[in-house]
Amino acid sequence: MLRLFSLFGKSAAMNALDDALRASGVHPLLVPEAVKITVVRLLKREATAAPQEARFAEAATLLAYCILGRDPFVESNGARAADRADERLEAAIAAGDSVDARLILLALHAGLIAPDIADRIDVEDR
Repeated sequence: MLRLFSLFGKSAAMNALDDALRASGVHPLLVPEAVKITVVRLLKREATAAPQEARFAEAATLLAYCILGRDPFVESNGARAADRADERLEAAIAAGDSVDARLILLALHAGLIAPDIADRIDVEDR
């Protein structure tokens, strides 16, 4: 792929998301650029007063949980963070249409989701 965008550098939003992914235990190079662009767009559409870095950290945490699966996520982030991510996953599944649900669906469709997380999602019921 041509690195046309590297001529201008990454946007501040993409750098913030990369930092948040790294802090959550996922190297940013493991997440395709298209997925990261979609995450940035999803979060920019969301009307919230939270600072951008906090929103990216929340999204990256849930995305990392979906990508890594529970046990590797616990190793990187601790059991407490895994429990919170698990609660968000359950709430997103129950809600059906939220930013968290869209992030989970994005990970699923991008083929990034861990098998133990994918087994918990029943897409056919939606």
